[in-house]
Amino acid sequence: MENSDSKIAELTESRQELLGRIQNLKQDLQNWRTKLDGQVKVYRDELSQLKQSLTTEVEQLRTEFQDLRTTLQQQQEDVTVSLKNLGLQDDSGETKEAESPRNAVIAQDLP
Repeated sequence: MENSDSKIAELTESRQELLGRIQNLKQDLQNWRTKLDGQVKVYRDELSQLKQSLTTEVEQLRTEFQDLRTTLQQQQEDVTVSLKNLGLQDDSGETKEAESPRNAVIAQDLP
């Protein structure tokens, strides 16, 4: 009987140790989850800021490209008018072929 009682006591003690370990592991897991949730929040906030910054930069680039396109179109129109005024371009918008190669290149480069 004494052997059984000592075995039961030993098993009870072992059970208590295992339950303690389980509690510690549960607490460690909860701490880890809390820490991980904090890191995820920080990363999400950083990604959100980066996305907002990138969106702003893309919009600025679009605006700059549109401004550039408008400027180039205006320059093309100015060159066309100048060529017409100089008699280097007929009313259809084509450059006369007898003109200098430089003027032909300028006219070809314009969209």
